[in-house]
Amino acid sequence: MPDLKYLDAILGDDGQSGPVATDPTADAEALDAYSQVITRVADALIPSVANLRVSRTAWRGQFAEGGGSGVVITPDGFILTSAHVLAGTDRGSASFVDGREFAIDIVGSDPLSDLAVVRASGTELQAATLGDASRLRVGQLVVAIGNPLGFAGSVTAGVVSALGRSLPTRAGSVTRVVENVIQTDAALHPGNSGGALADASGRVIGINTAVVGPGIGQGLGLAVPINATTRRIVAALMTEGRFRRAYLGLAGGPRPLPPRVAREVGRERGLEVVQVVEGSPAAQAGVRPEDIILDVDGQAMDAMDDLQRLMVSEAIGRRVTVHLYRGGDVVTVDVTPIELDTN
Repeated sequence: MPDLKYLDAILGDDGQSGPVATDPTADAEALDAYSQVITRVADALIPSVANLRVSRTAWRGQFAEGGGSGVVITPDGFILTSAHVLAGTDRGSASFVDGREFAIDIVGSDPLSDLAVVRASGTELQAATLGDASRLRVGQLVVAIGNPLGFAGSVTAGVVSALGRSLPTRAGSVTRVVENVIQTDAALHPGNSGGALADASGRVIGINTAVVGPGIGQGLGLAVPINATTRRIVAALMTEGRFRRAYLGLAGGPRPLPPRVAREVGRERGLEVVQVVEGSPAAQAGVRPEDIILDVDGQAMDAMDDLQRLMVSEAIGRRVTVHLYRGGDVVTVDVTPIELDTN
């Protein structure tokens, strides 16, 4: 079990817990302002970024090896990384730029958010500061830090190229789209997966997860944002080893509301239902394709991310009220979510 005194730093949203980037040293005064920011962030975060080396037992007792990076989030050894870095592994180690190396245990993994937590056997590690990606703006300076080779930090810099990108993920038979993914032009390499994407103050605002290849956007990378939703996922992985999700059984996308309805409900968009899974809670409640969801339990629905944010463990088995726009009328239905089965 984690030391619970650290959970406030994971769940908090002020981004002020943990180590803070120090002022530039006298040597840095000769650098331009851009370089000062990058070197300051690098100095603060490189000690907190680990090289993860993992392996699994393969055919005939042979070992298949892989790896990536991870970010220390508590001094007692909890490390945040990408779930795909750990896929199929059963052992591993974490090494740091100061030469220390520790065995790791996999604490929890959530492939549907591409986040995972491991715990290193060492103590007195330097924890990074978690920030809030919801405050990012396009064009903002960001620094990507990984440790793909071990004993040598890798630092690249760039800007936020776009916000609100989507990243498809899969766990067993279930597919999900991670919303509000950060797109950056800071150069990333495969071994940087699980590493930190930081703002100019040295706060970790994303976990690097993917390199966008040719045909999609050369030289672009994606990072899972650190925000209120992902903080809850991380905290659940630390305490329970998994993140439970509620399931309604529908897919949809944003759609403008007719002017009359928009005036009545006081908002301009809703969530249009494009698919309802047969036999799902949504189907049993009478939700239909082409319905436009206005709100769920009083929470306005503008996009699938709004709905996914409500589908947490507390919603499992609890009846929720859904207001829909259908054929010129506002309709009310009650839906009882079930637990999402990822097998």
